[in-house]
Amino acid sequence: QVQLVESGGGLVQPGESLKLSCAASGFILSSADMHWYRQAPGKEREWVALLTSGGNTNYAGSVKGRFTISRDNAKKTLYLQMNSLKPEDTAVYYCYTYWSREYWGQGTQVTVSS
Repeated sequence: QVQLVESGGGLVQPGESLKLSCAASGFILSSADMHWYRQAPGKEREWVALLTSGGNTNYAGSVKGRFTISRDNAKKTLYLQMNSLKPEDTAVYYCYTYWSREYWGQGTQVTVSS
């Protein structure tokens, strides 16, 4: 069965970096379009980044130039490198894919605060 498990969240200060991981199982990571979403307290879940099966990437305007999505097919893991973090990046971050149906991970908390 398809499973997505995020990790790597934590508390950091503004300007610092974090790298999130999403361990994927039950499907072929290299054949799937993979997304990162986030949900801040009191707000709707918003799309953050996309990595297509063909290797193309796309980012929300609010993170473009600061975040990088990537994957390691051998490790079956999706990543989100987040640099120059801002307080407004504080949210629960989720990885997502559609493989016959929608699949979401459980999320990992990122808090950016001084």
